[in-house]
Amino acid sequence: MTTDFGKPPLAAENQALIEKRLREIKGAGGVPETLRIEWREQPIQVEVIDMPVGSLYYNPGTHRIRAQRTHEPARDRALEEDAWSEESQEYLHHLLQALPADPSKRDPDFDALQDSLRQFKQNDPGLITRDGVLVNGNTRRAAMKDMGTPTIRVGVLPASCTWADVNAVELALQLRKDHRREYSYINRLLAVDEQISLGRSVSDIARDFRTTGPRCEQDIWILATLNDLVERSKDGGAQLRLLDFEDQQEKLKELHRRYIKDSAASKEKADLMKESRLAAIVLNFSKTDVRLIEAEFRTRYLDKRLPDELRAQSAIAPAAAVSIPGLNRMVRAADPKVAEARALTDSILRVKAVEAAAESLPMERVAAAARTLKAAKDALEDALEPAGKDARIRKRKQAAPDRLTDACQDIEQCNTDLVLARASSSLDDETFDEAVIKLREALGKLAIESARSIKVPGDGVSWLLDVFRKEDV
Repeated sequence: MTTDFGKPPLAAENQALIEKRLREIKGAGGVPETLRIEWREQPIQVEVIDMPVGSLYYNPGTHRIRAQRTHEPARDRALEEDAWSEESQEYLHHLLQALPADPSKRDPDFDALQDSLRQFKQNDPGLITRDGVLVNGNTRRAAMKDMGTPTIRVGVLPASCTWADVNAVELALQLRKDHRREYSYINRLLAVDEQISLGRSVSDIARDFRTTGPRCEQDIWILATLNDLVERSKDGGAQLRLLDFEDQQEKLKELHRRYIKDSAASKEKADLMKESRLAAIVLNFSKTDVRLIEAEFRTRYLDKRLPDELRAQSAIAPAAAVSIPGLNRMVRAADPKVAEARALTDSILRVKAVEAAAESLPMERVAAAARTLKAAKDALEDALEPAGKDARIRKRKQAAPDRLTDACQDIEQCNTDLVLARASSSLDDETFDEAVIKLREALGKLAIESARSIKVPGDGVSWLLDVFRKEDV
């Protein structure tokens, strides 16, 4: 549901000033500047006026920094209690300047925005409610406030605007193709999730976000996975946040694709692969390293390299069956290997959470977490070396069959093209004959190399060798 933040303290003063400016525009004659927006699923033009930068309020519900608000939990709670206090607005001001992946650092894009405003002034108007709450242009207002710019050009929403309208209009403006600054990855996931919670269909959301249904399903799966990781990372006063995964976008997308593919054959193997890869992602291994992790990675390469502490934490007694409450029935328990892999990931998540909250925790606890993290990373790094070698060997073994399979698919397509060409009498007979001669030569070479490489030929290779033996005769 959309949060209703109520009215800011200067709402009445802003309403009076906005009405005055709108009357001035109408009385001035000429063609006033307008801004086109999507309003309740219909395009409308709203008038643009100048407003004092200091009179406006940041939108506490903006999607742009939704994940980053958890950077300082105490200030986030204060913002929830009073979004219009000077402290809450100052916190929003700080987050709008901050790097999405690490709000303790300043975003270079914010500095670039200030440089652009100094050189070219304000190109596009922002957008406000009649109470003076910014719907679009929050970051520009932050930049202009720091620069000491007295006024900002803004479009004015209709007087009937609600907080649901604010959310919808902001999202529609953000998803325009010409928008200069996109949401961060986690904030985009949260925006999709918000639309799902409002009861909208995946197809409608995909259309609005200018993406596909499968991509939206992927976003939903990834956010659910991240929320699960955040919950599992709880350790006393320490816990990871969604924004801690801001830079893992491509790894998470690859994980989803692989998980869906592997689940079709074996969900348990898919879960094993998922947990081991998540552990590597939490430890910030590269995308190429994460790709080396398969279902058997933990048992085949990692277990024997784990320090005793982590091995003990991930050891779980197998359960024979699980009771279904209320039905008095027993079902087979989850694979103990999956439970052990999950327990190992949980251990890594918890020490990672302690590392992230180092400033507020005892030094001894932080030091112990750092040692555990280093041991886990060293063990995983050692395990990846033989896993990489085996993956390269498998790739070499599969290269020749894969290329032949691709060639077969091309020949099947050629059959279809021949039928179409025959129907339209458009086949170039001579060119096709030359191509068939090249095919015969290629198959001849393939037969020679197959005879040299395969000691006990199967039916397919035997057929190939027989064909070219007969040609030689």
